[in-house]
Amino acid sequence: MLLLAMQPACAQKLIIEKTTIDVGRTGYQQPITAVFEFRVKGSKKVKITDVRPDCSCTKVEYPKTEQGDRFQIRMTYDARQLGHFDKQAAVVSNATSKPFYIRMKGIVLREYQDLSKNYPITMGDMLLDHSDLEFDDINRGDQQVQVIQIYNGSTKVAQPNLMHLPPYLSATMVPERLGPGRAGTLTVTLNSNLLHDYGLTQSAVYLAENPGDTVSADHEIAVSAVLLPSFLGMTAAQKQYAPKMALSKTVVDINFNGKSKKKDVIVITNKGRTDLDISSLQLFTGGLRVSLGKSKLKPGEKTELKITAIREDLKKVRTRPRILMITNDPDHSKVTITINAK
Repeated sequence: MLLLAMQPACAQKLIIEKTTIDVGRTGYQQPITAVFEFRVKGSKKVKITDVRPDCSCTKVEYPKTEQGDRFQIRMTYDARQLGHFDKQAAVVSNATSKPFYIRMKGIVLREYQDLSKNYPITMGDMLLDHSDLEFDDINRGDQQVQVIQIYNGSTKVAQPNLMHLPPYLSATMVPERLGPGRAGTLTVTLNSNLLHDYGLTQSAVYLAENPGDTVSADHEIAVSAVLLPSFLGMTAAQKQYAPKMALSKTVVDINFNGKSKKKDVIVITNKGRTDLDISSLQLFTGGLRVSLGKSKLKPGEKTELKITAIREDLKKVRTRPRILMITNDPDHSKVTITINAK
């Protein structure tokens, strides 16, 4: 949020959320518009007397009468030149002693297609079909593979690659060089022998458009891997005496109904013949708090898993909120609880 002006005589403030808007991609001769939102705080109404774009290729629309509370300025680029564009307009009003500037930028492609369904994730000029890597139900010795499809939405050749790979991951891009308007495949391989602990291991890698690019949080790809304990060699007779985990539910539906927090409880019972050991309790995302009454249950014993969901924190998570438990029940060595929050 930017405070553009303040005049003490009338305690007037003109506030704009963004002075620069990246409108993304458009096709040749397909005009594209940026909408700038303004708010007025003070006793005097604001009047925009003029908006002057820096070239004839850009048109502006603005209110011609005095404005109170809220108003918009629309800036449209005609997209008659290929490549990146960066356009400005000077805004003259009775709220500021000097003009201030609004700016729109983006890129015009010769053959533009709406790829939002196939590539819903944008990272710079690269479009991705998804932005998380989940390696699930891994046994020691496995090598699992995950694939991300990448589209080059720029006008230049790119060399997409992953940065900050942990030792247990390797990545290959095919083709290595991705031409404008071309798609490729990023293959990520996990070596389970290099995972240290059973249960959930989480990390983050970063997509770079070219080698040597600076790491940016906007280019983060979340990675999760679940390594299961091994029960190889256990006989059918041994399984009869194994612990057996039972849960009152594995899906938690939460409706906040305007509240900031909501709680729920899951009852866990050991229905087996030997002690149940919940060796790991982990969260795939933020936005949740959990507590477990007991991690070791004798046969027939029960405990409670208490869950607190935090509305504002859950709004920020990009992947499904889930809880993971690793146990010594050979039939339920990994238990996942899904949280559906509204």
